[in-house]
Amino acid sequence: MPRLAPGRPEGASGSAAAMPYSVCMFRRGDPTLLACAVLAVGAVGVALVLQHAFDMRPCAWCTFQRLLFLLVAVLALAGWALGRVRGAAAACAALAGLVAVGGVWAALHQQFVAAQAQSCAFTLADRVLMNTRLDEFLPWLFEATASCSEANVALLGLPFALWSAALFVVLALLAGRAALRARPPAPAARPAV
Repeated sequence: MPRLAPGRPEGASGSAAAMPYSVCMFRRGDPTLLACAVLAVGAVGVALVLQHAFDMRPCAWCTFQRLLFLLVAVLALAGWALGRVRGAAAACAALAGLVAVGGVWAALHQQFVAAQAQSCAFTLADRVLMNTRLDEFLPWLFEATASCSEANVALLGLPFALWSAALFVVLALLAGRAALRARPPAPAARPAV
């Protein structure tokens, strides 16, 4: 008697039926959302390497942007995982896009407003991190150890905050595209009688 994959009815055929569960489980939604999640997590990874290996200390707005990148990643992954549920995937993608737009604002605010001030203390970014206590629970990820003016460092000739803003723009565009592609089809119009 041949061994069947778990949950496969006897005599099941076809390409999907022949695939083991480990492959079927990764056939989810729009790969654009998966790319969003990978880019967002990659951005946080680069920031952590720069912080811990190259002593590039983050300010409150830097760590707030890390939080936004991680929120984009979680929402994009949820949208990808729920890809077969079109309305849920579209909602997750749209929320990821909105968070990314908020990230554009946060990065531009850091570059053009906060970096001009001597302190980031008690700004929106600082209050969010203090109220959620993320800086206490995950200090290696969310603790701000520099002022905004000190954290205004160039990377390849461009301020780090502008690199962040550019990536948030890319994420917003990708998430918006995925949201439009995942939205449920409009109901067909009834013919006039």
